[in-house]
Amino acid sequence: MDQAQSLTPKITFDDFLKVDIRVGRIVTAEPFPQARKPAFRLTIDFGPEIGTKRSSAQITVNHKIEELVGSLVLAVVNFPPRQIGPFISEVLTLGVPDANGDVMLIRPDREVPIGGRLY
Repeated sequence: MDQAQSLTPKITFDDFLKVDIRVGRIVTAEPFPQARKPAFRLTIDFGPEIGTKRSSAQITVNHKIEELVGSLVLAVVNFPPRQIGPFISEVLTLGVPDANGDVMLIRPDREVPIGGRLY
């Protein structure tokens, strides 16, 4: 199978615009021992338009909990909330796999205003 066949189906630009990806700042990061896979509970501030939202993120291998607070992340903010054990995850924090398949957060490489939309 060549690479073109392994990609997901093509979408239109209007489809892309339906996914609302915003920059947020992590304000709290806590262990989430009730999760099936190792994860942290994050509280992320997306600014006055969206407010503060919560997310469960399986980022424990590549990210230290004490280094997360204050950092910027990208998240999908318009998915419906999802129940994860006793926790409601309101946004999908985005990451990519490292060489071992463990999640690395996607982050802006310099300071940008929170709430900014990816385009």
